[in-house]
Amino acid sequence: MASQTIRIRLKSFDHRLIDRSAAEIVDTARRSGARVKGPIPLPSRKERFTVLTSPHVNKDARDQYELRTHKRVLDIIEPTDRTVDLLMQLDLAAGVDVQIRLN
Repeated sequence: MASQTIRIRLKSFDHRLIDRSAAEIVDTARRSGARVKGPIPLPSRKERFTVLTSPHVNKDARDQYELRTHKRVLDIIEPTDRTVDLLMQLDLAAGVDVQIRLN
């Protein structure tokens, strides 16, 4: 039987928050005896918005805003039951979106 792998994808607007959460996951997985690949940084998505500052005329007066979405991927190779239990108990920050896939 092939070994199982847990792939965890993290998304956040704050890069410090996502790095801290990834470090917590890596420490927890290593304490339980599993091998970890990552965190692997994926390309950040940049959304840019341009807004007219004037309510009537003056098309040249604009403000520009940018929203960056940072992403990381972690692979946990050959997780044990203890690894899964510890990851389920882990309390991550509210600003981090977590997707877990089992291979």
